[in-house]
Amino acid sequence: MMSKNKEEEFILNYVSLKKTVMVKLMKYAVGIDVSKDKFDVCFCEIDTIQQINIKSSERFSNADKKFREFDLWLRKNQKEKIPLILIMEATGVYYEKIALYLYKKGYSVSVVLPTKAKKYMQALGLKSKNDKIDAKGLARMAAEQKHDLWQPMGDYFYKLRQLTRHHEQLQQSKTHFANQIHALEHGFFQVKEVVSHQRKMISLIEKQIVETLKFIKAHIYSSEEVKQKVDNICLVKGIGLLTVATIIGETNGFEMFENIRQLVSYSGYDVVENQSGKHFGRTKISKKGNAHVRRILHMPSFTVVRYDQKPFADLFERVYERTNIKMKGYVAVQKKMLIYIYTLWKNNQPYQPRVNNISGNDESKSPFLLVSEGNIIDSKKK
Repeated sequence: MMSKNKEEEFILNYVSLKKTVMVKLMKYAVGIDVSKDKFDVCFCEIDTIQQINIKSSERFSNADKKFREFDLWLRKNQKEKIPLILIMEATGVYYEKIALYLYKKGYSVSVVLPTKAKKYMQALGLKSKNDKIDAKGLARMAAEQKHDLWQPMGDYFYKLRQLTRHHEQLQQSKTHFANQIHALEHGFFQVKEVVSHQRKMISLIEKQIVETLKFIKAHIYSSEEVKQKVDNICLVKGIGLLTVATIIGETNGFEMFENIRQLVSYSGYDVVENQSGKHFGRTKISKKGNAHVRRILHMPSFTVVRYDQKPFADLFERVYERTNIKMKGYVAVQKKMLIYIYTLWKNNQPYQPRVNNISGNDESKSPFLLVSEGNIIDSKKK
């Protein structure tokens, strides 16, 4: 009979031998913490027993000429032919150049929201924070989790997004100066010269808004395919060219999404519940998404209800009757409008109020489409 101590020693030796023989590397992961002038990187590896080992850390200049040095550093650390994933946060526009360079070089690149990375690092119990630690946290996140791969926006939609965002900024500037004039006119003391300058600024901004709208329209009409799809959507009374242009510009022509669920989440219209045991908190939309999309759908939601556009007006009445809160009804209409725009765009079909009645209760009656919560189904194929 083998003694208990010898038995435990045998088991430990067996496990150690098994690890030595069976453990293999699964993938490499690189975390990139990007700032304006530099980016910190951390190269790590994960094996079949989920053990993560940090292999190297470095800092590079965030300049086009220095990207090649980073590429050589990556190749130097790749000892085996296993998958390599690079991950970074969407920090303004600073990440775009390095992400595009790596994408063109054939690397697998993922871009995550800063809030997601922050929550992950808090879960690790990290107390300190600096660029080097953030890079390590991102590398560990890429090693342990699977993330969607990043793809650059097409030139056409990138230009469209810049134009629509410029129009939004002009509108905000106009509101800002209008509020200042209102405050000056109702204040204790008025300076005519200041008010005159403010009015001139508003006049200039209004001219630029008109010019920007012309640029947006010309850009939309420069593509016959896009023009046709936009015209189909604009048949909805209340949805205009600027609304559609903003949405397709922010979503890269919906190429970023495989289903409606992803689009709704990206736009911040996904519902968040707050319930635990006997506690029932407030249920609301997350608003953790693209604010430009939600902003551009705000006013059209009022218009489609005012003009009794189906099925938006019916949806508003149902929600208002149930909750007695008008804004909840308008938010539900915004979400419905976004789904309709996505559906009409993907299928390249015109809006027909009596036919395109997409709803969960009578989907079988619709000869156009059956839209479930997460997918679009062509009724002809069913």
